[in-house]
Amino acid sequence: MMAKPESRSLDPRNTARLTISCPDQRGIVAAVSQFLNLHGANIIHSDQHSTDPQGGEFFMRMEFYLDGLDLARGPFEAAFAEQVARPFGMTWRVWYTAQPKRMGIMVSKYDHCFLDLLVRQRRGELDVQIPLVISNHDTLRGDAQMFGAAFAVVPVGKASKAEDEREQVRLFAEAGVDFVVLARYMQILSGEMLRGLGVPVINIHHSFLPAFIGANPYRAAFERGVKLVGATAHYVTEELDAGPIIEQDVARVTHRETPDTLMRLGRDVERQVLARAVKAHVEDRVLVSGNKTVVF
Repeated sequence: MMAKPESRSLDPRNTARLTISCPDQRGIVAAVSQFLNLHGANIIHSDQHSTDPQGGEFFMRMEFYLDGLDLARGPFEAAFAEQVARPFGMTWRVWYTAQPKRMGIMVSKYDHCFLDLLVRQRRGELDVQIPLVISNHDTLRGDAQMFGAAFAVVPVGKASKAEDEREQVRLFAEAGVDFVVLARYMQILSGEMLRGLGVPVINIHHSFLPAFIGANPYRAAFERGVKLVGATAHYVTEELDAGPIIEQDVARVTHRETPDTLMRLGRDVERQVLARAVKAHVEDRVLVSGNKTVVF
């Protein structure tokens, strides 16, 4: 009787995620799969999307075990760049899941999205570290400290906005954040600040964009007599509330609502939409194409 092959227990934390975007052409999936197989990687998940097989853009997300990989991370990435990425003109990235992403948070006085993120992180629903929270008010310091998150207050004045933003950029750089979430941070980030941060910034807007951009959308929705209120999570760009959309949702409302009840209903949607968007970003499921996203 032949002995059964010895089974290996693969470490779920010893995995990596590869994301790719490039011009579509034949052979991309085969080239990536063959490279990973050649170097001992065991593919767990694979998703791909093409905007148009005839000259469109191609997107891929692959997740694979590192157990059995015959190269260290540096040589592995160098070999992939030379043998696969360069010939296909790929924009690509590998993220190793044993290293949680470092999420910076910006918040003002509203606590619903902020607390929801802290709770989900503590429960393990969001695989992130939170090295720093920055606010323009001191209101939520106690809540941050309760969850063990460092909290810095940087008031933003009209005359000192550029200087204040430089201080915020400096603090986030020292904290080593991989991305920033605006959890109802009631300030508009300048282009200079976005470039200074140099990392993705996710915002939650309390409206189903592109409707009711800007301030006080619940009042605008009430005056328009809408039957749905919604929320939109998007990447921040210099154009107000116009960045690539990651996640959206709505709640049905009636003529009986007031601006206050619309706001209460909307806040529930905001929490859920922002959490889903952050989770998708953390898991490298979002690939940006111009002003749109592909979300696997």
